[in-house]
Amino acid sequence: MSSTVSFPPPAWGNPELSAVEKRTLAAMCARMIPASEEYKVPGADDALIQADIAKSLGRDATAVHNALAQLETIAGGSLADLPIDQQETACATLRAEAGMDLTLLTRIILQCYYRDDRVMISLGMEPRPPFPKGHELPQGDWSLLDPVRARGKIWREA
Repeated sequence: MSSTVSFPPPAWGNPELSAVEKRTLAAMCARMIPASEEYKVPGADDALIQADIAKSLGRDATAVHNALAQLETIAGGSLADLPIDQQETACATLRAEAGMDLTLLTRIILQCYYRDDRVMISLGMEPRPPFPKGHELPQGDWSLLDPVRARGKIWREA
């Protein structure tokens, strides 16, 4: 007798996006980071980047579902079916109204976009992980940390 074992989704939420959510996410990503011929980079709605985003939801899956649902509500239906100017308006409204859910979704989008090889090459970076070789960073203006230093200690001793 053969039995199949099915595992429930992780406690933090279902990491799978529905077809509607995928279309909404792609439309949102296209508004957030459009493709550029000038810099020869894809938009965040590129199929490879979208696949990376879908694989990267992890513990933030519930927040992603919530942010996409809120965007669909603001759009009054399918965001992907709206004209671009109405998509822009819906996304602007979401940015004004949303909280941590959108912040987490935005982090995932940016993380996946900037680790795409094509984007890294356009930035003049070698498309590879930062370790073990590391990346050289130019020396910065350390005075930018003065406001942080002036703030003083913001923690308590253990």
